[in-house]
Amino acid sequence: MQRSIPAVAAVLGMALVLSSCSGESDSPETSDPTASEAAPSGSMVIWVDETRINDFTDVIETFKTERNVNVEVVQKASGDIRTEFIQQVPTGEGPDVIVGAHDWLGELVSNGVVAPVELGDKAAEFTEISTQAFTYEGTTYGVPYSIESIALVRNDELVSETPATFDELIEQGEDLDAKYPVLLQQGAEGDAYHMYPLQTSFGAPVFAYENGAYTAEIGMGGDAGHAFAEYLKKLGDDGIIDSNIGGDQAKEAFLAGESPYMITGPWYASEFAAEGMDISIHEIPSAGGEPAQPFTGVQGAYISAKAANPVLANDFVVNFLSTEEAADALYAAGGRQPALTASAEKVDNELTVAFGEVAAKGVPMPSLPEMGAVWGFWGATQVAIFSGQEKDAPAAWDSMISNIEEAMSGS
Repeated sequence: MQRSIPAVAAVLGMALVLSSCSGESDSPETSDPTASEAAPSGSMVIWVDETRINDFTDVIETFKTERNVNVEVVQKASGDIRTEFIQQVPTGEGPDVIVGAHDWLGELVSNGVVAPVELGDKAAEFTEISTQAFTYEGTTYGVPYSIESIALVRNDELVSETPATFDELIEQGEDLDAKYPVLLQQGAEGDAYHMYPLQTSFGAPVFAYENGAYTAEIGMGGDAGHAFAEYLKKLGDDGIIDSNIGGDQAKEAFLAGESPYMITGPWYASEFAAEGMDISIHEIPSAGGEPAQPFTGVQGAYISAKAANPVLANDFVVNFLSTEEAADALYAAGGRQPALTASAEKVDNELTVAFGEVAAKGVPMPSLPEMGAVWGFWGATQVAIFSGQEKDAPAAWDSMISNIEEAMSGS
């Protein structure tokens, strides 16, 4: 949690930091504490992509009305928004605020395009994992508004009890003579994201993770990684996972009642519910003896390091988005589990609540810049192991680690 300081000092500090970043010298007005006591005014620009813009439409309108300010909302393509932000902020052409995922954080900080925020006592009002996700090297850079993760979706028309271990879950599906004992999407390039809960259950995190923070040290090597690699091979040999089963194929098979279980997120579960399926959401059983922790994704808002109106941007991100009013409205519009505890406690949708409980027990998706060197090798190696292309699973895993570390070093 960040050290609490008076709200006036926080706003003033934000203005000073951002002014320094933009190359402006301090003026008598910015060094005078009374200068920050005026209500935020003027205008600002917010960038939001197409996957989140509908969630924010009403929230931004409310903010504009309550503060009597102008806010220009610019919709950017999800595939371009982060890159354009990094390119444009140094030129002064970027927005004041950008809405996005927490795992952008390492790249945004390393490029110097986002400003720290001071939540103070408000940090305790959010779920712990959500504030951890927006903290990088001890400093908070964004305000979370929702969390999500994958979980085990159960077809309650086929089974009513879920076993304690993943192996028992497979046996249950086989006893039902289901076409797929469990659906775990992979595809030709692999899907380490959906496989990760099984990997963490072997004590093999992608990066070393201590005290709620990652280090840039690969954590999935050694005996734990070897044990998981061997398990991957077994799952492939037994026909449990298949590179021909991607997300669409898994979804259609579950809708057709061809499996009692699917590991997926609220994006597909909501479709199952809309089709009238009787489903429930559960934690993913352990395969390796330790808790099966999925990646938790957190959505939030960042303030540009070159914001044209840093005081108004701070008011929107830190003061407004941290209120129940905003959190409730964002949930009503988007259906994502709120990161603000008070709003989360009011959610009465059973599926949303259950996904939120699983997400709260997960681990944040790494926001380290080094994560970009991991995904390709990680997914390809997993496919090579479970498809039988690699006969020596531990050796293939060691080779993957070496390739990742080489890519991280830039050599």
